[in-house]
Amino acid sequence: MTRLPDYVTLFDSGSLPLEALAAHLKGKDYRWFEGSRIRAAAVRVVSHLPGRLREELYRLAGGLDAVPPRRIEDVDAEAIARWATRSYPARQYPAVMIGSSTGAAVHLCAALGIPWLPQTVLVPVRRTLDPDRPRDDLEWGREPAARLVERNPELRVYQMHDPNQDRLMLMHMGYFRAKRRRLGQSYEEFLRRSLPPGGTIFLLECNFRWPAVRVSDSHFFQTGGYGGLAPEEYLHGSERVRRHLERLGAGVDRWDAPQPDGDFPEAEWGFDPDLGKDAERFARENGYRLCRIVYDDPVDLSPFVADLHRWWYRRLGQPDDRLLVESFIMLQPRLALTAGAVPYWMTFNSVRSASDLRAYIESRPRFNEIYLMPFSNSIEGAGLAPVETWRDILAKAAHRGEFIGIDPDKYPKDLASFVTHTEAIAKLACREVPSPLSLDELSEFFARDTEGKVRFDIRCEA
Repeated sequence: MTRLPDYVTLFDSGSLPLEALAAHLKGKDYRWFEGSRIRAAAVRVVSHLPGRLREELYRLAGGLDAVPPRRIEDVDAEAIARWATRSYPARQYPAVMIGSSTGAAVHLCAALGIPWLPQTVLVPVRRTLDPDRPRDDLEWGREPAARLVERNPELRVYQMHDPNQDRLMLMHMGYFRAKRRRLGQSYEEFLRRSLPPGGTIFLLECNFRWPAVRVSDSHFFQTGGYGGLAPEEYLHGSERVRRHLERLGAGVDRWDAPQPDGDFPEAEWGFDPDLGKDAERFARENGYRLCRIVYDDPVDLSPFVADLHRWWYRRLGQPDDRLLVESFIMLQPRLALTAGAVPYWMTFNSVRSASDLRAYIESRPRFNEIYLMPFSNSIEGAGLAPVETWRDILAKAAHRGEFIGIDPDKYPKDLASFVTHTEAIAKLACREVPSPLSLDELSEFFARDTEGKVRFDIRCEA
């Protein structure tokens, strides 16, 4: 197996979910920090340190995880693609999914027994800046972003500066989210090896957009990101932002954000359409069936995938009333299946995420058990859902509603949950992993879906 290049971070929505899915397709549970007991122990220890010291260590760890600017020429899009494709078992699959990042799609792929190849990965670049001055980050990023895309013309850099949800990390690193504009050699070779004649390519397209500065055709700069605040609050401030910055002692009442040029694909979750055009070309030339899965919001796929699992379990004659709520990179596709759990994935731990989850639970037949693990990364950002909100949601379970793998009294600062959540979910195991769903069964379920938030569009027929 090819190792993840050290200029791409594992702990992000593109990299870690891929490794978790690859482990499932190899018949293995995915364990964070597997093979590094020292790192796992260190995370547990840091979680018990006083707040200021814990935050400082978290901040420094982020800086050490970032690539120095002098190494930006080392970034190689094809090396990243080789890591992605070689992570999966070498065999044929009925389909391969490519495109936007979303935990719900990882569970969909696990149910179908197919790989997913991300369009977007995070390349963190080391630097030190005031997180409350996004304009300075934009100016700093011009030169390294230009060098990155000059070396890798198949990529676009969507530079992201979120002083609310990424505040600690932003002090020591810049967020370069690199999106593929073309499949490239490694992805194309993988598709030819892995798909039978007439096989299916699922193109996962999230239409979510965000105001951004168009620095060049290959570099966009985005202040803020999907989660607790609206774009306007990042750009122009609000009473909520003012109170948040006052609590932090930031010395400002709003962020110094550059004026956007327009709305563009959101840096983390949005889909750059150039990849879609290239995938259509490849499918047409090679006789593959291309099916576009289109949705507007990063969480739109979550109710669809959760309902699919309930439908699947009922067809197998198994209980369908155990809900496992995951968030961001806290997701376990194989352990969810062995626990007989219906997976519902949230983008983050915000009030909006809690509202979406509550709406889902209240609109479905009642769950007997609900297990919840909100992302706990030591940041109390504006728009964070308090622990009381999560407790109210857990109370909607008919029999048992519990936090799993996280100490609610330490939320959102329980870093040990990065390790303990896998152990806790593993204890729920009650069945074998079922045989994968077929593509015909997916089509049958889709025909029953009535919400209409997920759209399947077949563009190319074999």
